[in-house]
Amino acid sequence: MNSTALAGLRICDLSGQLAGAGATRTLAAFGAEVIRIEDPVRKGKWDLLRGVPPFREGQRGIDAGGAFNNHNVGKQGITLNTHTERGKELLAELVSISDVVTENFSAEVMESWGFGYERLCELRPGVIYVSNCGFGHTGPYRQFRTWGPIVQAVCGLTWSVGQADQPSAGFGFSYMDHHGANLMVFAILAALHHRRRTGEGQWIDMSTVESGAAMLGPMVLDFTVNGRPARRPGMPASNRGHHPLMAPHGIHPALGDDEWVAVVCRTDAEWATLASILGVDEPAWATVDARLAAHDALDERVSAWTRRHDKFEVQARLLAAGIPAAAVQSPQERTDCDSSTARWGLFPEVTHSLMGAVRVDGIPLHLSATDWSMSTGAPMLGQHNHQVLAGLLGLDDDEIARLEADGVI
Repeated sequence: MNSTALAGLRICDLSGQLAGAGATRTLAAFGAEVIRIEDPVRKGKWDLLRGVPPFREGQRGIDAGGAFNNHNVGKQGITLNTHTERGKELLAELVSISDVVTENFSAEVMESWGFGYERLCELRPGVIYVSNCGFGHTGPYRQFRTWGPIVQAVCGLTWSVGQADQPSAGFGFSYMDHHGANLMVFAILAALHHRRRTGEGQWIDMSTVESGAAMLGPMVLDFTVNGRPARRPGMPASNRGHHPLMAPHGIHPALGDDEWVAVVCRTDAEWATLASILGVDEPAWATVDARLAAHDALDERVSAWTRRHDKFEVQARLLAAGIPAAAVQSPQERTDCDSSTARWGLFPEVTHSLMGAVRVDGIPLHLSATDWSMSTGAPMLGQHNHQVLAGLLGLDDDEIARLEADGVI
């Protein structure tokens, strides 16, 4: 059954890729009607995730992209050429019957279309408008365009991640796109609550760079108060604990190629237990200060033991002894082999018109009365043109055919 938590909420969704589409997929999963709008004629102006890997075996094309499907489950999809006057008229009609308008273009795009916030308010009094871009709509960088890795570099997150005495490592994926999407959901729900109380809509101006910078609080505080940068000579590597200090605290090799296990000792007593399992007789390492002073040598001793054992065996044995440990799981292990995954339902199966039954990311929370639901895959390009244009805007079949012939849809 579909969730009813946000039933009756209609979203005119111009957002795409990850940061915007990731937000509206969550709202759709809770019952919102999301109408995803893409350009029908200009290659690359439809969502950039269309037609890019991963693909199901033997499938290619603009409707076969696995990432697009993952971020657009449960939405209706229409095409609309906003560079035509008729396309703009239809967009205006959709705005006039929508509760929320979302986009994650660079700052100047909506104004250039003639759909800035004032115009949206004229079309739909009380509208909630969300603009989610790299630097927001104020400041000297407002016209710059960003991607998740660029956002992470500019905001400071990339600089903060790495091994001691090595260049910054950063993240292996667009972390801030996903975090920005979550903040976008929160902002929309807050604005909806405000409108329910007052009848007033508002403009939500988001900056993913500022969203990333807001995660650096302890590091910023340490520098502004103590003058200490996060990366400095002698600073522990990212895998090692900082506050409170623990040793050992890190990732160690396990039996096999590219197999790893995390091991942590929070107290001297836990180290004594681990030392007995490892067969390590080093009385000088009895205290955390002594272990920290010899952290590299300590890690070598731990690794010499873990690399001889299966990572799941290490996890089970150490947990049974009261020592925090966890196998570093591959995506396949986490998705297919971990019993908690199936129990939680984190990767539900949806039905896509081309791909068939495929799994997608679920949502890592559950509501007892109005939980989320995902069953329908992402829309094919323009799949719901007739459903939306006829059913919501009242166009007849002949007019829809003319719009298609003229390149409007």
